[in-house]
Amino acid sequence: MWQASRRGGSFGHRPGDARTSGAGVRREGRTTKGRSALRLVDVAERAGVSLATASRALSGSDGVSEVLAEHVREVATEMGYIANPHARTLAGGTTSVAGLLVYEIGDPYFSEIASGVVRVATEHGWSVQISHTEREPSAEVTQIRLMRAHRVGAILVAGSGYVDPAMEADAARELAAFQEAGGRVVVIGRHHLHCDAVLPDSEAAAASLTDHVLGLGHRRIAVAAGPERLTTVADRTAGIRSAVAAHGLDPDDLFVVHAPFTREGGRDATQRILAQRPDTTAILALNDAMATGVLSLLRERGVVVPRDMSVTGFDDIQVAQDLAPALTTVRLPMSEMGATAFELALRPPSARPRRRRTDHELVVRDSTAAPRPDTPVGA
Repeated sequence: MWQASRRGGSFGHRPGDARTSGAGVRREGRTTKGRSALRLVDVAERAGVSLATASRALSGSDGVSEVLAEHVREVATEMGYIANPHARTLAGGTTSVAGLLVYEIGDPYFSEIASGVVRVATEHGWSVQISHTEREPSAEVTQIRLMRAHRVGAILVAGSGYVDPAMEADAARELAAFQEAGGRVVVIGRHHLHCDAVLPDSEAAAASLTDHVLGLGHRRIAVAAGPERLTTVADRTAGIRSAVAAHGLDPDDLFVVHAPFTREGGRDATQRILAQRPDTTAILALNDAMATGVLSLLRERGVVVPRDMSVTGFDDIQVAQDLAPALTTVRLPMSEMGATAFELALRPPSARPRRRRTDHELVVRDSTAAPRPDTPVGA
């Protein structure tokens, strides 16, 4: 596991995101300028609350109003107090540490989500442990169990669920047991788990992107899709198909190639598209990482984008605007999704899981244009 707190909270931020520095932080258990280390009781006395109230306020536990909790946090910050999570762990409770589980920490999509989680966590005196699973359900279960063993106070799971709910049944049982024991669980982009969720509207976003491509005049469209077992892939493909049908075309004519949700997956998908559908004029990649692979392979083959082939991505990771040509894509508020997820984790559980749906924005750049009349482009 990687641990990110104040010092780690700056990675993956867009310009303008809040950043904090670890410089000058007073460590609990040390003395500063001859003074004894600050204790929680010191914060409680300064804030005018009981020791128990101060503890609940700083840990985000129930039973303290947000106004009072904010007052205690402000006092703690002014005094330079940093909570000791290990003492609470030894006492058998949870800590003000959240576990964030992602598919691939090196994927900019997940690092931007993580930046939002860490930012809000830091504002509330929490730190974040980040683990990744490389999209393996068994690894997901293992990491959830480790987080529970470490007595984290909340678990956040970011990334697609599975079309077959049985593939995440073990993870669902672990998370349900964690919630029954008093832990908080929030997921990002998962449909089937019984917990609070932040859900990007992938289907509507994919339809918007497809409308743009169809509006340019493209009719021979291929899709570089991720693994077929993922609900994110199913949702985005459904959005493309619905837009195609809305334009009076047959969705079954779409050529969909499934490959890993990576740059190499985009290259592999493009090779198959050029070999099997050489008359294709537009390739819709279902994430920006795949789109970078699509552009790379087309460049090697001498296919000029967008003159010979239009290409789109999905997500609008930071590098999308710096590609050559700059990538037309659909923007999801990834950092905001992470922030919203952690805000939900700070709230008490509700009788019914909360759902927070996010917006999307079509971002038209230089990788799409009207098709040339002299196709096919060739394999």
